[in-house]
Amino acid sequence: MSEPGAFDAKLARLEAIVKTLEGGDPSLDDAVKLFKEGKTLAAECEALLKSSQEQIDVAMGDAQSSAG
Repeated sequence: MSEPGAFDAKLARLEAIVKTLEGGDPSLDDAVKLFKEGKTLAAECEALLKSSQEQIDVAMGDAQSSAG
């Protein structure tokens, strides 16, 4: 399991990157670096969400098993 707040921190950073890129201020080199960082963060967030969904699915399966 990940650190508490890890998803929120990654998502906040990703949102900041998007805002910066949409603002059009960074140089091309900086924009490419930010894009790469954002792509990595998006993949990490997706993995955290998938892991959380799997945990929920297991918990729901356990709850249904004990109720039935």
